[in-house]
Amino acid sequence: MQNSLSEINQTVDTRKKSGFFRKLFSFIGPAYLISIGYMDPGNWATDIAAGSKFGYSLMWVLLLSNLIALLLQTLSARLGIVRGLDLAQATREAYPKIVNFVLYIFAEIAITACDLAEVIGMAIGLNLLFDIPLIYGVLITLFDTFILLFLINKGIRKTEAFIVGLIAMIGLAFLVQIIIAQPNYVDVFGGFIPKLGSTDALYIAIGIIGATVMPHNLYLHSSLVQSRKFNRDEKGIKQAIKFNFIDSFLALNVAFLINAAILVLSASSFHENGLNEVAGIEDAHKLLGSLLGSVAPVLFAFSLILAGQSSTVSGTLAGQIIMEGHIHLRVQPWIRRFITRFIAIIPAVIVILLFGNEGTGKLLILSQVILSLQLGFAVIPMIHLVSDKEKMHGFQIKIFIKILAWIAALIIVILNVWMAFSEIKSWFETPGFSLILGFVISLFSLFALIILVYITLSPMFRRLFRKVVHVPHYKYETIEIVPTSSYKIISIALDFSVVDKDILNTAINIGTKESEFILIHIIESASALAYGNESSDYESLEDAKTLENYVQQLVKAGYNAKFKIGFGNPRKQIPVIVKEFNSEILVMGSHGHKFFKDIIYGTTISAVRHEVDVPVLIVKKK
Repeated sequence: MQNSLSEINQTVDTRKKSGFFRKLFSFIGPAYLISIGYMDPGNWATDIAAGSKFGYSLMWVLLLSNLIALLLQTLSARLGIVRGLDLAQATREAYPKIVNFVLYIFAEIAITACDLAEVIGMAIGLNLLFDIPLIYGVLITLFDTFILLFLINKGIRKTEAFIVGLIAMIGLAFLVQIIIAQPNYVDVFGGFIPKLGSTDALYIAIGIIGATVMPHNLYLHSSLVQSRKFNRDEKGIKQAIKFNFIDSFLALNVAFLINAAILVLSASSFHENGLNEVAGIEDAHKLLGSLLGSVAPVLFAFSLILAGQSSTVSGTLAGQIIMEGHIHLRVQPWIRRFITRFIAIIPAVIVILLFGNEGTGKLLILSQVILSLQLGFAVIPMIHLVSDKEKMHGFQIKIFIKILAWIAALIIVILNVWMAFSEIKSWFETPGFSLILGFVISLFSLFALIILVYITLSPMFRRLFRKVVHVPHYKYETIEIVPTSSYKIISIALDFSVVDKDILNTAINIGTKESEFILIHIIESASALAYGNESSDYESLEDAKTLENYVQQLVKAGYNAKFKIGFGNPRKQIPVIVKEFNSEILVMGSHGHKFFKDIIYGTTISAVRHEVDVPVLIVKKK
């Protein structure tokens, strides 16, 4: 398995930085690339609609969305830091091929929907600021993906600096607009008190949550955190988790402030002037000019272009991660980004040609609905993955965080199922609606619901029946050494279980103090299978420490011992190491598996015996 976003993977070395703030600054960056997805043009539509119709009363929904986003992005970052895998790679490993492929298709649909929002937002911004027709604005966006290619080639830190600059300009533009609008700040802070006055308010609240928390950001964050190189011991991983949480906290609160600014601007400019039905970006731009003067609409359109441009970065990078992680298909980055944008442009062009500029607003809303519906298919696997004690090597999330994560997932899924049901019901009630199309939509919805139930429940059942193995698998203990007889080079295959002591004692008994003892252990983690001897995950480091401890005990007792770690399949790697050291005998442990356990756990001993040309001594568990 190739590194996630290999062109930037581990390109920022944080190990050379000393002091809290210098170390923190070396980790700051990935969350800012994530945060732009939380202030893309799709968010603008829901924020404007909420502010114009309900004033400041839905500020608390923005805050709730931000808290959910912070929780989920933190889990995504933890997955990438601990496992060294992005969400797509880890999902591929966790689910059957057919389910993984379905999740890939859903993720690609979400990426296209996300890119569609950026295309439309950018085109609207160009139209408002430079009077460029929407159709030409959409086509222009086909080429802005090359800006991202140029930035990535300059390095991830320059890309992050570029995005931070865009965010700063967007924030400054809205700060000026709010100063001009002069909102009632008492009412603004009153909006943080939770309340929902009507069904319409609930619908807008769902839209805000759906537009804020985006699935592609979860894939992206788990990859971007791997751009940092840090010590992969327990202390280094804890430090990386802590600094990435600070990064997420700062960046997502910046995104929250910008979204809040859009809602406040809409509430103070439109709602307080009796304009309660402003939902479109173009309408908001026109009305700002008549209410606040000529500066506000220019700043509004300028920041919209910046938001669309910056969101392009997150969308196209996430597309690359999903394709490479889910189906192991790697194409040239610029081709992948070009394809993603081209696919997004097609529906935008069709809608503009058929329905004119007015159709883009509905298409923008549709893109947010699709993103919202996809969210559960990314969030649920992620919660399972970061809750896995075995795979997370002791860095799994605490029970309190797990409960919060499942509550957030439940809120998201219930709201999305309710919204999808309401939409489908309204379509069936529309005169002239095709029953065949309705049947197809219903069938697809049922299929999606079945997949959602499967990815939710299947990992729970697997955990109930699987054998629990802790890493390190078995705490080493003092070995009782009782020497006798004769081989000169003895290989000893260990699996860090209760059999290790018996294996070592047996090996020592067939050798002498002049014999050379080669302690072998094969690491089978996902990282080991993917990166081979370049693997440096937590399990590799801990297993090396355990072997070193065994060797030190033998050397202290006067024996000549060394160790060798292999990576991948034990059936293939053990014979390679035995031959490498010209061993005269191999000592292995047997766990006494019978027919069904052999099917489940494999038959390493039989495979190894056929690959080596030396005696194999099998030590049974006592």
